[in-house]
Amino acid sequence: MPGLVLRRLLALIPLLLAISFLAFCLAAASPSDPAEVALRVNDITPTPELIEETRHELGLDKPFWERYCVWLFRALQGDLGTSFVTHRPVTDEMLRALPPTLALAGFATLIVLGLGIPCAILCFASAGRPLDIVLRGLIFLGSATPSFWAGLLFIWLFAVHLNLLPTGGLSGGTSFILPALTLALPSLATYTRLLRASMLATAQQDFVLYAKAQGRSRLAILGQIVRNSLQSTLATLGMTIPKLLAGAFVVECVFAWPGLGRLCVTAIFNRDLPVIQAYVLFMGLCFVLFNLFMEVVAGLVDPRIGKGGRAR
Repeated sequence: MPGLVLRRLLALIPLLLAISFLAFCLAAASPSDPAEVALRVNDITPTPELIEETRHELGLDKPFWERYCVWLFRALQGDLGTSFVTHRPVTDEMLRALPPTLALAGFATLIVLGLGIPCAILCFASAGRPLDIVLRGLIFLGSATPSFWAGLLFIWLFAVHLNLLPTGGLSGGTSFILPALTLALPSLATYTRLLRASMLATAQQDFVLYAKAQGRSRLAILGQIVRNSLQSTLATLGMTIPKLLAGAFVVECVFAWPGLGRLCVTAIFNRDLPVIQAYVLFMGLCFVLFNLFMEVVAGLVDPRIGKGGRAR
C-alpha cells in the first residue's frame, strides 16, 4: 500500500501542474483587462495612468510565464492572491466559505449513502417486479430534475406550503435538510443505479452459487453480495463527493447558503479573477485527491489492489 500511494502521488504531479496552469490561464483568457476590472469593481474611473499603475501593482506587466511561476510559488505557500472586491486575501475568503460547503456536502453524502444503499437493495431484491420498476422510475425522475428546479419545489412544498423548514440560509440544523436533499438528488439516483447494476453482476459470481449450494440463508447471501458490490462502487463514491462540492454553487444560490459556490458566483458577477482562479484550483485538487483517497480505501478493502496496483 505505501508503494501504491507513492506511485499515485508521483503520477499526480503533472496533473496538478496542468490544473494549476488552466486555473491561471482563466485570467489571461479573460476578454477584460484585470487591472481595469480591479478599478471598476471599486467604483474608480479607470484612466490610462491608473490602469498602468494597477497593472504594475498586480504584476501584469511581467511576462506570462514569469507571472505563472510567481503565482504557483505563492499558491504552494498558501497565498492565492488578493480579492479585487474585498481586498482581503483570497485564502481567507476561501477558508471562511469552506466550512458551510463541507458541512452541506457531508450531509448530502450521508443522504446518498443512507438512501441509495437501501433503494439499491430493494431494486435488486425485486428485480423485474413492479417495485423495482417504480423505484427506478423515481430514480430516473430524480436524476433528470435540475437542481435549481428541485430546490424551488422543495421550498414551495416544505417551507411555503407546509411551513416545516426554513427557506434558506444557515440558521440551524433544520436549515441543512432542504439544500442537502436538493444537492444529493442527482448523485443519489446515479449511485443507486450503479449499485443495483453491480449487485446484479455480483449475483452471477461463483461464490454466490457456492453459498447457495452450502444452504446459507438468503439474508446471508444478500449480505455477501452487498459487501462485494460496495467495493466496486468505491470509485463512484470518490467522484460523488467532489461533484457534490463542485455542484453546490447552484444549490447555495437557491438557498442563500454562505459557501464556496456562492462565493464563486459572486466573484463571477464581479469579475473577481483571483477568487475564480482559487475556486477552480481548489475543485481540481478535490477531484484528484478524493480519487486517490478512495483508491487507497479500495486497496485496504481488497489487499490485492495494494500489492500490485490492480486486482489479480
